[in-house]
Amino acid sequence: MNLGPSACKADVLTATLWNHVQLGILKETMPRKSVLFSSILRPSCSGQGQPSMGERGGGASGSRDLIFQDGCLISGSLEALIEHLVPTVDYYPDKTYIFTFLLSSRVFTPPHDLLARVGQICLEQRQQLEARSEKAELKSFSAKIVQLLKQWTEAFPYDFQDEKAMAELKAITYRLTQCEEENGTVKKAITQMMQSLLLSLAARSQLQELREKLRSPAVDKGPVLKAKPPATQKDILGMCCDPLVLAQQLTHIELERVSSIHPEDLMQIISHVDSRDNHRCRGDLTKTYSLEAYDNWFNCLSMLVATEVCRVVKKKHRTRMLEFFIDVARECFNIGNFNSMMAIISGMNLSPVARLKKTWSKVKTAKFDVLEHHMDPSSNFCNYRTALQGATQRSQMANSNREKIVIPVFNLFVKDIYFLHKIHTNHLPNGHINFKKFWEISRLIHEFMTWTQVECPFEKDKKIQSYLLTAPIYSEEALFIASFESEGPENHMEKDSWKTLRTTLLNRA
Repeated sequence: MNLGPSACKADVLTATLWNHVQLGILKETMPRKSVLFSSILRPSCSGQGQPSMGERGGGASGSRDLIFQDGCLISGSLEALIEHLVPTVDYYPDKTYIFTFLLSSRVFTPPHDLLARVGQICLEQRQQLEARSEKAELKSFSAKIVQLLKQWTEAFPYDFQDEKAMAELKAITYRLTQCEEENGTVKKAITQMMQSLLLSLAARSQLQELREKLRSPAVDKGPVLKAKPPATQKDILGMCCDPLVLAQQLTHIELERVSSIHPEDLMQIISHVDSRDNHRCRGDLTKTYSLEAYDNWFNCLSMLVATEVCRVVKKKHRTRMLEFFIDVARECFNIGNFNSMMAIISGMNLSPVARLKKTWSKVKTAKFDVLEHHMDPSSNFCNYRTALQGATQRSQMANSNREKIVIPVFNLFVKDIYFLHKIHTNHLPNGHINFKKFWEISRLIHEFMTWTQVECPFEKDKKIQSYLLTAPIYSEEALFIASFESEGPENHMEKDSWKTLRTTLLNRA
C-alpha cells in the first residue's frame, strides 16, 4: 500500500494491520469484551480513586473538572486529569489510574510535555510546603513524587529515550533533593530509579540493534521459482515430524517476539492522529517496529506453510504435509497459541494451496473442519473468543507456565483496540476527555501485556527454530507456479493465469 512519502510510519503500520482485519475477518463492529477486563482495573473505581474537595492543595477547581459515575472516573479536562495524577501530602493516585492515564495521555500530549506539567505542579506544591516550614510533610511529598516517577519509568521507560523527557525528569529529581533533611532517602531512591531506567533503555536499544541486523524481508525471502525443487530438498518434516514439538517451537518464537511489544507501542495503533487536538505522533520507527515485526511473523508463517505444501512433488507427500500442519495447528490450539494456529490455517487457505483439490481429497479433513470452526469469522469470531476466554480462565488458575500460555490472534486484538477507538470519541460534548474509553483500551492492553510476560516452559530447539525463521519462502507468484505444476489448471480463469505466469518466466529467462 502506497500512502505517499509524507505518511508517518505509524500511519503505514496502522493501515497494514487494518488491511488484515478487513481480509474476511470483519463481521461486526463492536468488539466483545473479555470477562477478565471487568475485574482488572476494578480497584480504580473504589472510593480511594475519588479525592475530596479539600484533599489536594490548590487542586479543588481541578476536582470539579473530574466526573465520576458509581465511584469510577469517567471524564475530565486534561488539566484536571493531570492534577489527579500528581500526589499531595495526603493523596496518592491509584496505580491503575497512573497506568491508564500515562498510557492514554500520549494521544493528547507528548510525554515530555506531560512531564513538564507534572514538574510544574510539584514545584508549586513544594513552594507552598516550604513557605509553611512543613519539613515532615515536605519529605512525605517528595517521597510520593519519586514513587510516581518510579512507576512511570518502570511502566513506560521508552518515554525517556526522548532527550526532552529525560531533561524534564532530571530537573524534577534535582529539585526534590534540594532540602538537606531529605538528601539521604530521597536521593538514594532517585539514584536507584535512574540506574534502573538507564539499564532498561540500554537493553531495549541493544535488542533493537540486533533485530535490525537480523531483519529480513517479510514475505518474499526465497528466489523466484523457475522449476520444481529436487525431491531430496529438506523440508519441515525432515526437521521435525512431531506436531507437538513444532507447536512448542512456534510458541517459543511467538513469546520471544511478542515480549518485545510494549504498552506504548500498542497505543501507536490509535494515537497517530487526533484531529481534535491537532496532535500527531512522531511515527518513531523504534515505537512501531515491534508491531510491524510481529505482524510480519504471522505473514511469514502463513507463507512458509503454503511453501512447504506447494513445493512438494509427490501428491502422497503433499497430503502428509497438509495433515501434519493440521495436527500442528491443533496442538497450537491446545497450548493456547492462537496466533500460530491462525497463521497455519491462513496458509492452508491461500489460493495456491486451497486449489489443490486432488491433494485435499486424500486428506482426512475432520480435524481441519474443527479448527476452521474455532476460527469462524461469523458473529465477530464468537467461537474463537469463547476459546480465548477459556484459555484466559485456565491461565488465571494455572499452577504451571504450560497452563498460563495465552497468545491471541494479534490482528483480531488490533481490531478490538481500533474499534474501541473508532466507536468512542476522545472528547465529550462538554470538552472533557472521554476517560471511560481509555479505561477500556487500557484493560485490553493490560491483559495483553500480562500474557506476554509468561515464560515459555518448552525446551528450545535451535535447529527447528532456525529452519522456521530462515527457510526460503516462495512469493505469491512462485506459489501459484508450483501449485499449477503439481495440479494443472481446471478452468478458463486458472488456464489464463497459468499462461500469464509461464510467459513471465520466459521473459525473465
